[in-house]
Amino acid sequence: MKKLNLFFAATAVALSACNSTKQHDMIAPAEKINVLAYPDTKKESVKDDYFGTIVEDPYRWLEDDLSAETKAWVQAQNKVTQNYLSQIPYKEAIKSRLSELWNYEKFSAPFKEGSYTYFYKNDGLQNQAVLYRQADGKEPEVFLDPNKFSADGTSSLAGISFSKDGSLAAYQISEGGSDWRKVVVLKTQDKAIVGDTLIDVKFSGLAWKGNDGFYYSSYDKPAAGSQLSGLTQYHKLYYHKLGTSQKEDVLLFGGNQTPRRYIGANLTEDERFLIISAANSTTGNELYIQDLSKPNSAIVKVVDNFDNEHQVIGNKGDVLYIQTNLNAPNYKVVTVNAADANPKNWKDLISETQNVLNAGTGGGKIFANYLKDATSYVVQFAMDGKKEKEIELPGVGTASGFGAKETEQELYYTFTSYIYPPTIFKYDIKSGKSEVYKASAVKFDPSLYESKQVFYTSKDGTKVPMIITYKKGVELNGKNPTLLYGYGGFSISLTPAFSTANIILLEQGGIYAVANLRGGGEYGEKWHIAGTKMQKQNVFDDFIAAAQYLIDQKYTSTNYLAISGGSNGGLLVGACMTQRPDLFKVAFPAVGVLDMLRYHKFTAGAGWAYDYGTANDSKEMFTYLNKYSPYSALKAGTAYPATMVSTADHDDRVVPAHSFKFAARLQEYHKGAAPVLIRIETNAGHGAGKPTSKIIEEQADKWAFMFQNMGVSYHVVK
Repeated sequence: MKKLNLFFAATAVALSACNSTKQHDMIAPAEKINVLAYPDTKKESVKDDYFGTIVEDPYRWLEDDLSAETKAWVQAQNKVTQNYLSQIPYKEAIKSRLSELWNYEKFSAPFKEGSYTYFYKNDGLQNQAVLYRQADGKEPEVFLDPNKFSADGTSSLAGISFSKDGSLAAYQISEGGSDWRKVVVLKTQDKAIVGDTLIDVKFSGLAWKGNDGFYYSSYDKPAAGSQLSGLTQYHKLYYHKLGTSQKEDVLLFGGNQTPRRYIGANLTEDERFLIISAANSTTGNELYIQDLSKPNSAIVKVVDNFDNEHQVIGNKGDVLYIQTNLNAPNYKVVTVNAADANPKNWKDLISETQNVLNAGTGGGKIFANYLKDATSYVVQFAMDGKKEKEIELPGVGTASGFGAKETEQELYYTFTSYIYPPTIFKYDIKSGKSEVYKASAVKFDPSLYESKQVFYTSKDGTKVPMIITYKKGVELNGKNPTLLYGYGGFSISLTPAFSTANIILLEQGGIYAVANLRGGGEYGEKWHIAGTKMQKQNVFDDFIAAAQYLIDQKYTSTNYLAISGGSNGGLLVGACMTQRPDLFKVAFPAVGVLDMLRYHKFTAGAGWAYDYGTANDSKEMFTYLNKYSPYSALKAGTAYPATMVSTADHDDRVVPAHSFKFAARLQEYHKGAAPVLIRIETNAGHGAGKPTSKIIEEQADKWAFMFQNMGVSYHVVK
């Protein structure tokens, strides 16, 4: 779940489209859609006792996602959902428009490995981006084509790591969107496979040590029958030596001896130090180092608690450069000699400011990428901490990618905003000059739109930022279909990012709003903590206040307001639609954490307890969770918004049981004519690596459902 966030798009009304001067055809919504009867979902007598309070869980049987009964239920629900969606008159027109918008070449920033420059490219509608490489003076050639991993495009390239000299590469394959990965090693010169394929790797980077082998992390695979939902408790750090069997891999850290839920490893660029980060939750980590220049050196603990976050961003000889929020909630950079790296010896290099810091290195410099009200502000520093220059960005938005090898003289970064398609810039480190390297070819004219930041007041008086994007000239009459998106958790920051799918909303005259809720990282650790455990209600209050602001300022009204969020954002939507069902017309809880009493019993869910707490912690924590848990909070006889829950059968991060149980009870308790559906993607996971074809289908279904339930027409763009 950590760092991992899902972006849903927006809405539309019967207003003129903006990317064409031609006359548009208008398709009206269906006057009536015949909804098939919801499946007769059985109920069982399952009860749990929490500190003397009995809680019924009649749909517990749906937690067995591999049972024949559950599979039959999934098929029945998908039949109802697809039958409904097929009756929406403009669904195919939206899908066609999305396919047209998506069909342009997309590039990643290039990166150098050995004698080659590598980059990703998607020709337009390819299910997966292809990894190319190019030698100086030569034409680009395909290095890896993930579209050949599987016939239906559901297997994806989930990461690649090169040895320092670029002669070897290890890449990860995700099948069906699962977090479990395979690892293949090859020689880059002729792409010949080296050794056996590693299996059952999860939540892992690949860190090469010379050309002999690499470090990786994984868990013991859950027992048969629970591979997708079984608890993954103790992470293990291994070293794999090339030419040997995976069974012979050496366990270096973790497991039963040092039980930690998350373990990550990387090497400093000079390969002198192994850096190990160990954590039991998604916030806070221990820090360990091993000096590989000394034979048989020990792994030394630098930070012995989980109270703060620390990351080694580089070194210069014996000196380590560490980004930390120890005594600095907005982060700072410190230096320390690796021989005695205890925090008492840390020296401030780049001090904490009022803006949240994310630092990286490249070309012998430090790049401080600050968040200023959820937008980027970048400063270049010398390695001695002296400020050299502020990097001039093309506007207010998000800049990312400020990292490169120490010897590089230039780097590439990407800039984007809600109305600025991702553009890759080449940056000259010495001069500080940027030039466009690759501009986006998407069919979108930013001059026709505006995106502005506002600050609204939440329930307790806290000022919360929100960015609102729409077509210039839109009349604020309360009738504009609006999609409000949020996340609010795990210190994740929602910064401006362009979405091709959002064009559907914007060109129809709709409004897209993103609120930067507490629980996120936009204003550092204090902002994050203010939305955790028994302060989690602040997040929901912030989101509800954002909706009320949009209504009060006449951007929209209840009849034209939809809310969307995924993962922790799915919890957000579920909580808000159960607390204020009267406020929203449409709700899209996606891959959500919806049963807060049992989330920690599946996969890596126990690691989320820093943000949520668990129902077993105390009577007070149970009572708090039970009150807002969407599955628990549903009330019989209540009219809820038109809802399309979405999940995937291979989601082994937020298991689909959350969505299954919530949808079953929602269908049981809901009264009124609005549909409550669940869309269950097959052969897909939490979101990463999803093929283009499935993304377009999903987005078309979402927009069509939203427009239909708002009673608005769709203008066909010709």
